[in-house]
Amino acid sequence: MRVMLFTGKGGVGKTTLAAGTAALAAKAGKRTLVLSTDPAHSLADALGLEEPAYGQGPIEVAPNLWSLHVDVRDRFALAWGEIQQYLLDVLDSAGVDPMEAEELTVLPGAEEVLALLEVRDRVRSGEWDVVIVDCAPTAETLRLLALPDALRWYMDRIWPTERRVLGLLRPILRKASGVPMPKDRVLDAIESLHADLSDVRSILTEETSSVRLVTTPEAVVFAEARRTLTSLSLYGYRVDGVLVNRIFPLSGADDWRAKWITAQAVQLARIESDCEPIRVWRAGYQSAEPVGPQALAELAGQVYGDADPIAVVDTPDPLTVKRVGDDFELSIALPLVAKGDVDLARRLDELVVTVGPHRRVLSLPSALRRCNVSGAHFEPGRLKVAFTPDPQQWPREDK
Repeated sequence: MRVMLFTGKGGVGKTTLAAGTAALAAKAGKRTLVLSTDPAHSLADALGLEEPAYGQGPIEVAPNLWSLHVDVRDRFALAWGEIQQYLLDVLDSAGVDPMEAEELTVLPGAEEVLALLEVRDRVRSGEWDVVIVDCAPTAETLRLLALPDALRWYMDRIWPTERRVLGLLRPILRKASGVPMPKDRVLDAIESLHADLSDVRSILTEETSSVRLVTTPEAVVFAEARRTLTSLSLYGYRVDGVLVNRIFPLSGADDWRAKWITAQAVQLARIESDCEPIRVWRAGYQSAEPVGPQALAELAGQVYGDADPIAVVDTPDPLTVKRVGDDFELSIALPLVAKGDVDLARRLDELVVTVGPHRRVLSLPSALRRCNVSGAHFEPGRLKVAFTPDPQQWPREDK
C-alpha cells in the first residue's frame, strides 16, 4: 500500500499536483484513492466534479481513480461525541449559554484530524493500491502531524494516574466542586481517540508512506517550504520529493517575463542545492488550467517524465540508532538546520529536541535509557547524539 501526502503553502497548486499524481497512477492501472484534508475542498473543482459527494463514500471519477470527500459531521459524532457531551455538561453547570457552549466544544482542527482517521480506515481496508492525501496548508498540516506525538506523551505520562484518581475520587470531587466528573465511557472515548491517532502515525511513518512538498520558485514561498521540510523530518515523517510549480517557459519571453525567468532560475538553483539529496521535480505554467482527470494526468506526466510517480524515492531514514564501538549513536534527520537553531535536552527517559517553534519529545529505546548523553554534533542534514552506557545500569561482562 502506497500512501502519499501533498502539502505546501496555500495557493502553490498542491491540490492540482496531488490530483495529477493520482490521475497518472490510475492511468498506469493502480487502484487509486485521492482525498482532501483541506477544508476548502478544492479537490472536487480540480477533478471537474460539480458537487462534492459528502457521505456517499468514494466515487469513481475515471478508470481506477476514486475521490472521497469525508462527511466530517458523522466522523465528529463517532470520535468526539462522548467527550463533547461531557464538556457541554460541564459548561452547563457553569451557566454558559447552550449555543455558546456548542461553539466552545468544537475541536479545533477537527476536520483535518477526522479526515486523517478516514485515511487510516481506507488504508486498512486493503481496497486500494495508492492513497493520496491533499493536505491542508503547511501550518495546519504541521500542527496536525505533531498531534499524535503530543497526545502520546500525555497518555503515557499523565493519563494512567489521572484516570485512577478520577475513578477513586469521582463522587467526592463532584460533591466538592459541583462540576460533573467524566464517566468511564468518556475516558474510554479519550483512550480510543489516542489509539486512533497513534495508528494514523504508524501508517504515515511506514517505509511506503511519504510527504511531497509543493512550492513555487519564489524566495518567500520556498522559505516556508524549507521550514516545513525541517519540521516534518523532526516529527519523523519521510519527505521524498519537492515539486516546484508554476515555472515560466523559456520560449517567447518578453522583457517583463524575462525578468521573472531570471529570478526563477536563481531560486531553482537554490532549491536544487538546498534540498539535495531529496528529488526535485519541476512543473511549468500550462497554457490552460488543468481540470479533470485527463488534463491532470497530462500535467503529471510532464512533471515526472519517465519516473514512476508513486515510487518511494530513496531517502535517509528520519531516525536511526546504531552501535558505535561500546557506545550508541542516535541520528535524526534535520535538513536545512544550523547548529544554533537546535536545542537538545535529556529528561529522564526522553530526549527533547527543539527546532524553532517546533518541539519533539522522543521516548528513548531501552538501551539508550540506560546511557548518558556524551555529546552531539551535526553532519550535513543530520543531528547525531552520542550515548555512553551508564556503568551502574549496564552489567559487567566477566572477563
